[in-house]
Amino acid sequence: MQMSDVIADMLTRIRNANDAKHATVDIPASNMKKAIADILVAEGYVKSYQTIEDGKQGVIRVTLKYTNGKQKVIRGIRRVSKPGLRVYAGYEDMPKVMNGLGIAIVSTSKGIMTDKKARTLKVGGEVLAFVW
Repeated sequence: MQMSDVIADMLTRIRNANDAKHATVDIPASNMKKAIADILVAEGYVKSYQTIEDGKQGVIRVTLKYTNGKQKVIRGIRRVSKPGLRVYAGYEDMPKVMNGLGIAIVSTSKGIMTDKKARTLKVGGEVLAFVW
C-alpha cells in the first residue's frame, strides 16, 4: 500500500514517540524528511538524527529531546498543508506560530526552511508544518 502523505506520517511518528517518552523513533528516509529533521535539530526541538542504510530507501533515526524530569521539548507538532488542501503563503503573510515562540516549516524555491529564514530571504512557499 502506498502512503499518500509521508510528511504527516513523519510528524505523527515523532508526536507519538514524544508522547510515549521514547528515546528514539525510526522513520523511512527521504530527502524532504532529512531536511525537516535538519530544521528540528537546528531549532533545538530534537537532539540529533542519523541515517541508517537498510538496502532499500534507508531509515532516519531521530533522537528525541527532553528537559530535566522528562518534560517534552516538542509541545505540539501539526501538519498544515495537506495533499487535499495545499496552503501557500508569501513572505509578508508568513504565519507566526505561538506569536514567534514556535516555528513554521516552509518549502520554498530555495529549499525547506523556517518561517523566520523565509522572511529574511523574502521568499514564500508551501507551509508544511507548525512546531511549538
